[in-house]
Amino acid sequence: MNRFLWPLIGFVVLVALLAVGLNLNPRDVPSPLVGKPAPDFALPQLAAPEQTFSPKDMLGKVWLLNVWASWCVSCRQEHPVLVELAKRQTVPLIGLNYKEVRGDGAIDIDKVAAGAEKPLVIERAAAWLAKHGNPYALSALDIDGRVGIDYGVYGVPETYVIDRAGIIRMKHTGPITPEVYSGKILPLLAELSK
Repeated sequence: MNRFLWPLIGFVVLVALLAVGLNLNPRDVPSPLVGKPAPDFALPQLAAPEQTFSPKDMLGKVWLLNVWASWCVSCRQEHPVLVELAKRQTVPLIGLNYKEVRGDGAIDIDKVAAGAEKPLVIERAAAWLAKHGNPYALSALDIDGRVGIDYGVYGVPETYVIDRAGIIRMKHTGPITPEVYSGKILPLLAELSK
């Protein structure tokens, strides 16, 4: 009897764990950075590469950091939503152009001449925003992806809500939809803007 009971109990436990796992939302990935200061950086700006942007520039403001790239299919999906949000000017939306050349599987980075990567990044990112609209107050260039590593980026797009003190209050993985914005982000922005 025990010989059949233990495998049955194990099977029931396994099915229960799978049922719980299948009901979880894969977009709700907990981030160890939520509740902690946003990692600092200084990166060149897309529109003015001789100038840098740092999260310190935003202290005293509630803002959004959106990680994007022109090769990112999901970024194309969320982009019209971001353009519409920018028209409302609820809070500043800062772009972080992530691995524009290195992340594009169609480009062999080893064949890009030394010193040619940054101009290529600027050309590609600027052309994409010119074609699709620019929702960003500014966009910083994370050419090699090091800032993305500090933020725990493992896919684009990702969006962070950062408060006046520079603390990350939320991380959203995947494209922002109108439902995500109105149901999650906007209420948090309203609370943080009080």
